[in-house]
Amino acid sequence: MATGNQTRITEFILMSFSSLPTEIQTLLFLAFLTIYLVTLLGNSLIILVTLADPMLQSPMYFFLRNLSFLEIGFNLVIVPKMLGTLIAQDTSISFLGCATQMYFFFFFGVAECFLLATMAYDRYVAICSPLHYPVIMNQETRVKLAAASWFPGFPVATVQTTWLFSFPFCATNKVNHFFCDSPPVLRLVCADTAQFEVYAIVGTILVVMIPCLLILCSYTLIAASILKIPSAKGKHKAFSTCSSHLLVVSLFYVSSSLTYFRPKSNNSPESKKLLSLSYTVVTPMLNPIIYSLRNNEVKSALSRTFHKALALRNHIT
Repeated sequence: MATGNQTRITEFILMSFSSLPTEIQTLLFLAFLTIYLVTLLGNSLIILVTLADPMLQSPMYFFLRNLSFLEIGFNLVIVPKMLGTLIAQDTSISFLGCATQMYFFFFFGVAECFLLATMAYDRYVAICSPLHYPVIMNQETRVKLAAASWFPGFPVATVQTTWLFSFPFCATNKVNHFFCDSPPVLRLVCADTAQFEVYAIVGTILVVMIPCLLILCSYTLIAASILKIPSAKGKHKAFSTCSSHLLVVSLFYVSSSLTYFRPKSNNSPESKKLLSLSYTVVTPMLNPIIYSLRNNEVKSALSRTFHKALALRNHIT
């Protein structure tokens, strides 16, 4: 039902990569499908190994398990629909489906920011107070910290999604993105969105900057503590325990900051799609690889798990 230049929209059309030739879209489908499967496999292995292996029961692996669970959720929200738009040209998404996708995108994105800050605090306690680490990061504390990391995603996602989808939309329903992100959906609104945009900008800055400052403070104190270690071997061992986390943090914050904090004049829809791929598709795949390749305990645990599974299979057969 149209009123003036407003339309009651029941579905959206995700433009995705429709401007590219069919052959290129097919190649993208194969590439993203491979990345998607590697992401699910890698993060699922991290979850299973850190649950099953008795050597990986420290707080660091508890938080790593939370991160892997989060990355799986993040991927499930975005990638399956994107694959459908590429291979089956199924570009339509219902009004409710679009709102749901946006809600969980915000939820998992905010949760990841705070979870990375919690993991930085865990490394700070482990390196700066190693004797008190088991007492400070006991079971109750780590559960509370994990809950505190997940919780901010609920109010942020609820307010931003319900507010945005309460606006009236114009006649067009074409979202120039491969998922329902806030900026491209906001362009379809037929109303004054100045107040919402201020809220969105301030909210994004707070959600990004508060965890980022906590991470910077933690690693500043970690660096000061490492510099006090007399031996080069001791310094290397201390740094190696947090190098994987540093790399994961860098990947996440650099890619998301380039996407949302670039000047509008330099932020074309196509470039934003490419940047969005880095933190929605590529980073979740790299996280388990980084922690597996750069962490000897995880590599050893994966090896033990593989040999146990192989031995069990041989015993059954």
